[in-house]
Amino acid sequence: MDYKSVVANLIKSDELDKSEILAALAPTQDEKNGDLCLPCFKFAAKLHMAPPAIAGKLKENMLSDPLIDKTEVAGGYLNFYFNREIIAKNAIGAIINNNYTLPPLADNGKTVCLDYSSINIAKPFHIGHLLTTAIGGSLYRMYKYCGYNAVGINHLGDWGTQFGKLIVAYKKWGDDEDIEKRNIRALLDLYVRFHAEAEKNPELEDEGRYWFKQIEDGNEEALAIFHKFKDITLKEVSKVYDRLGITFDSYAGESFYNDKMQPVIDALKEKGLLTISEGASVVDLEKYGMPPCLILKKDGTSLYATRDLAAAIYRKKTYDFYKCLYVVAYQQNLHFKQVFKVLELMGYDWAKDCVHVPFGMVSLEGAGSLSTRKGNVVFLSDVLDSAVNKSLEIINEKNPDLENKEKTARDVGVGAVVFGALSGGRIKDISFSLDKALSFDGETGPYLQYTHARCCSIAEKAKDIKGKIDYSVLCDGDAFAVVKLLDAFYPTVLNALDKYEPSMVSRYLIDLAQAFNKFYVGSRILGEADDVAFTRLTLVKTVEATLKTGLNLILINAPEKM
Repeated sequence: MDYKSVVANLIKSDELDKSEILAALAPTQDEKNGDLCLPCFKFAAKLHMAPPAIAGKLKENMLSDPLIDKTEVAGGYLNFYFNREIIAKNAIGAIINNNYTLPPLADNGKTVCLDYSSINIAKPFHIGHLLTTAIGGSLYRMYKYCGYNAVGINHLGDWGTQFGKLIVAYKKWGDDEDIEKRNIRALLDLYVRFHAEAEKNPELEDEGRYWFKQIEDGNEEALAIFHKFKDITLKEVSKVYDRLGITFDSYAGESFYNDKMQPVIDALKEKGLLTISEGASVVDLEKYGMPPCLILKKDGTSLYATRDLAAAIYRKKTYDFYKCLYVVAYQQNLHFKQVFKVLELMGYDWAKDCVHVPFGMVSLEGAGSLSTRKGNVVFLSDVLDSAVNKSLEIINEKNPDLENKEKTARDVGVGAVVFGALSGGRIKDISFSLDKALSFDGETGPYLQYTHARCCSIAEKAKDIKGKIDYSVLCDGDAFAVVKLLDAFYPTVLNALDKYEPSMVSRYLIDLAQAFNKFYVGSRILGEADDVAFTRLTLVKTVEATLKTGLNLILINAPEKM
């Protein structure tokens, strides 16, 4: 329930708009002062009254509602004390009525396109791809959960001179048997060798450009090798996506837009937006505080901006999106500002619906500086393998008789890596430590999974308890702290979508788990009177359901036993 809106509707004032009241309402810092407060200081100048007098006047004119137990004026604040039984009933009633699951929100008919992960063909799926993949995948699930038609797009990096270079390397030094055996790793070695050899023999760069031109011109040999690299890459990366629980609805990459760029270039010319600068075709964005947006190089070849313009127009025509999100690192801030501005100048009012969702960089502690050209990369699959192996070691130490411990180790290991990516604000750089990520104590993925498993264990042990729910049991202390958090689940998810910030859900789950564990330590279930025991058991089961749903939204499985 949106309690702020309920309270705002109860406050009658001819001088204050509901929007002003809503903006001012805030949770209290201390529950002794109620559940919600209205600071009246910001209204003093408008109403020409002292804040305490404003608070008193609003209190006198308030409409009554069962939700409000009482209101109090405290200095310049008007404090609201809620009926806790009503809050408890609202928080867990829907979960109970839906057989202890949290139903998704209804379909709203809107489509959201999400461009994320966007791996490069013939290059490794490395640790640097973790954030775009995890953030985009989580937002994809959240949008679906909140009733949107989500379209996940993997905008493959499958075009450019690097493919010509790789063909040269393959023809000179390639070993089909080695490629068959080592796949991407073999292709990476060829790519690294090309650049090492090109430093000694710069003519190789010309050969690379030649073979890419052959791809562009439809040369059968060039295309056959190119598609071979593409098939190898997609086969390998699909294994990583499966481990992460990531899905896509489209793999339309850069090459897909080859025949869709000329109409864009023609439209730019017709609208008088295209100018020549030092031989290149550009859109001048100086008046908007940006450098020119390059559309065509001197030799007439396209650039990233050309393809992104074509892609945006295609996506709008194909999906008629409500929003189109680009989950791409913050280093591309200027690029997307330019692209969106050019779309706007072309007359597309939906350009405002295109959103860049930037994020920081991720590195692995002790890995040093990463470079694909030099071969210094950390494969994401290797990181996941290490996390799973370490998880299995921990399980063998703590609970060697656990059933299906290999599967649990996979869930915990992969979950630890994903949570590490989604636990902090997305714009922050992350230095990733496996040891810290795999800790069962502290703010980690395994801690959340263990708390969920604890809930499952309690529910199993107490499954024979019968009784009826007495909501008054949940109205004090640690129990009510859990209730308030349960009530905040849907608003948190919606807020996370509004800010494109999955870490808000991660933070919420940590808060819920910590509150529950505090409740668990101080509250008995077995041995209590029937209604008390049953009510507390109900709270446990609703926490279990909420943790499971929330973990799913951030791409983490929830084992029932650990």
